[in-house]
Amino acid sequence: MNDPTTFDLGPQTRIVASLAAGVTDEQLADPTPCPDMAVRNLLGHLVGLAVAFRDAGRKALGPTTDTSPDAAVPDVGPGWREELPKVLDELADAWRDPAAWTGMTRAGGVDLPGAVAGAVAINELVIHAWDLARATGQPYAPDPAALRSSYDVLLAAADEPVRDGTLFGPVVAVPEDAPLLDRAVGLSGRDPEWTPGGESASTVLRQV
Repeated sequence: MNDPTTFDLGPQTRIVASLAAGVTDEQLADPTPCPDMAVRNLLGHLVGLAVAFRDAGRKALGPTTDTSPDAAVPDVGPGWREELPKVLDELADAWRDPAAWTGMTRAGGVDLPGAVAGAVAINELVIHAWDLARATGQPYAPDPAALRSSYDVLLAAADEPVRDGTLFGPVVAVPEDAPLLDRAVGLSGRDPEWTPGGESASTVLRQV
C-alpha cells in the first residue's frame, strides 16, 4: 500500500485461516500455550478478536468493541470453520481503508488511536497464530511484515513497570541471536520451547 501509515493484514489473516483449517476436531480439547485455554477456546478468541477489530477498523462501535475480552471464556460455535475465515477476511478488508488508521476507535472497551488498534490487531494475529500452530503441531511462518510489527509492539511494552498478566506476562528470556519469531514470542510472555506435553514458563497474552 502506498500510504505508510497503513498496513495490509491480509497476508497474516490468510495464514491464521490456513492454520485453523488444519485443526482436527480431536484437537479442540488440547492445551495451548495460553493457560486455561484449550484449542477450542483459542479459536473462539480468534473469532471474537477478528470481529472486534473488524468493527474497530470500521469505527462501528457497539457491543463487539465495548465488551472486555475477560467478560467470558471464549469458545467456538458449530459453524466456526466457516465463520472464522469469513471474519478474518472482513478484518483485513476493514483495515485496507486508510480511514481505519486515523482518528480514535475502540476495542475491548478501551478507546485508542486507530493506528494503535491496527498494530494491536496485527500483534494478536501473529502471536495467537503461533499459539495455535504450536498447540496443533503445525509449521508456522508468519507474514514477515506482520512479524516485524508485532515485535516492535512487544518490544515497546517490554519495559512496562508492571507486567502482571493484565496485558502481557513477564518476559521470557530468549537469546539475542534467536529467530525474530522466538524473540517476539518471548516478549509476549511465552516460552518458545513450549510443547503440548511439556511444562512451560509462558503466561498468556491477554485477549484484547
